[in-house]
Amino acid sequence: MFIFKRPSKIKKSKSYNMVCILCGILATMLMALVMSTLPVSEAHAGKKTIIKFATLAPEGSSWMKQMRRLEKEVKKATDGRVRFKFYPGGVSGDERDVIRKMRIGQVHAAGFTGVGLGEILPEVRVLDLPFLLKDDKEMVHLYERMTDHFSSAFEKKGYVLLGWVPVGWIHFFSKKDVGTLESLRQTKAWMWQGDPLVQATYKELGISPHPLSVTDVLMALQTGMVETVYASPIGTLALQWFTKVNYMSQIRMGHASGAILISKRQFKKIPDKYKETLKKISKKYLAELVKKINADNDKAIQVMQKNGLNLSSPPSPSELKRLHAMGEKIQKRLTGKLFDQKLLGQVKAHLAEIR
Repeated sequence: MFIFKRPSKIKKSKSYNMVCILCGILATMLMALVMSTLPVSEAHAGKKTIIKFATLAPEGSSWMKQMRRLEKEVKKATDGRVRFKFYPGGVSGDERDVIRKMRIGQVHAAGFTGVGLGEILPEVRVLDLPFLLKDDKEMVHLYERMTDHFSSAFEKKGYVLLGWVPVGWIHFFSKKDVGTLESLRQTKAWMWQGDPLVQATYKELGISPHPLSVTDVLMALQTGMVETVYASPIGTLALQWFTKVNYMSQIRMGHASGAILISKRQFKKIPDKYKETLKKISKKYLAELVKKINADNDKAIQVMQKNGLNLSSPPSPSELKRLHAMGEKIQKRLTGKLFDQKLLGQVKAHLAEIR
């Protein structure tokens, strides 16, 4: 049997300390060499990018159901390294509040209507002009033609456009019958606070606006502060505004734009090999969502009618002609303020292609 004795304490000479220092330096150099030979993806294998996403759409809506499907596929395609954290139902505030939070990094991405998009890039409101579009085919064609232009414009502002999600055709919903412009003028009409396009539209139509944040509308309808609101059918249903109104106009004032943006700051944090993955998956699911929203808008009208909503009488041909003429004047009012004549010309040229 061998018995080992604990060696006596080694005397730490200057040469011993120097050897230790050299060994430490060599170990550091060796580790750096090993790390430099690893691919970036391996060196940061455990790093995750969380995208905090805000929307006015409530949980359980088609909007949120599709966004959760999108998130599931992104998570799978990126091995869990790109994830979403959702803040639905306006819990992050109005769209202006969300933009402020995106600028300071509290929120990274959001679904916006034209109002929010216009806060970032005013010229995008050209897509929301009253009586600009005639049908869904024109809407799809215009967005396809204008995507490159607006993607570049948003990027200059510090945002990446992940995809369009138009809100749909806009109607007036009121406690009173608003089948004509004259009857509309006699109601207390809500206006989304700070929306220059609707402000110009109301001025041309002779309507006195009652500006409020979108999150205050339901209470305003309950108290009688406002009697008339404008929105898509599915928006009116989802936000429960339909429970406080009696009529929906058959006049379609315009087609409301919508899109999903992510801040460039957060987008840059996504590993390079996953950036295009996120864009590709977003494009796929958002295109499906647009079709779903169009179908849901039709269903929403039926649901609200079953719950007591009445349709106002359709506008007469002379009334429509009059309103379209006002639409041309609204375009002139906003040219040079929200967008220039060149951009408006491009939009009209693209519409002429399909008409």
